[in-house]
Amino acid sequence: MADDFSENEKRGLYKAIYSRRDVRSHFTANPIKDDILSKILHAAHHAPSVGFSQPWNFILIKDDKTKKKIKESFDEEKERSSQLVEEPKKSKYLSFKLEGILESPVNLCVTYDPTKFGPFVIGRTSIPEAGLYSVCCAIQNLWLSARAEGIGLGWVSILSNDTLKKILEIPEHVIPVAYLCLGYVDEFADKPDLQTAGWLPRLELKDVVYFEKWNNKENESWKSIQEMIKKNLDYA
Repeated sequence: MADDFSENEKRGLYKAIYSRRDVRSHFTANPIKDDILSKILHAAHHAPSVGFSQPWNFILIKDDKTKKKIKESFDEEKERSSQLVEEPKKSKYLSFKLEGILESPVNLCVTYDPTKFGPFVIGRTSIPEAGLYSVCCAIQNLWLSARAEGIGLGWVSILSNDTLKKILEIPEHVIPVAYLCLGYVDEFADKPDLQTAGWLPRLELKDVVYFEKWNNKENESWKSIQEMIKKNLDYA
């Protein structure tokens, strides 16, 4: 089979994957050009989807009044969620910068419409959640495309979906999946912010890969790749 990607193209793909970050700060005031934003949205729209249902929609937001309403929802939800943890973890959590809603020039809400193309979607009959998974594939395409264009993206999940639907006038049957902040940044961090802050560690690949059955970490037929995984090679 022909190899359609040159070595340089392969390196570019892996660079985008390994250097992608969930950006919450360091946004600049530089606007995103329309042609670049269009390229990123096209990349998202070319994601795989169950039954070719393409169940996503993208709501672009730059109005400051709308952003402020979303930010208020974030503040409320962050305070509410902080009650679920005890000190000193609570104070550490509250100290984190976890969004760039007002600082980023473009906000983007990605939604899931389960009614698109009717009730029967190939591949969704046994696993209804496959539609949501498809939207997540679109988000990942968007994220990697943004990184390749030098644009930071942050996923704000500390929001009330009910409030989000009200502010953005989203129909009842449509589900908000992701609220994203996009913009050029001063820098992309070497490591994820929460890893640097010591909130959670980076798991090693060997701790999350099983062979043939759940929790089976040793299997003779997979010996070669088992050894490679144990070495924890960094392909970044």
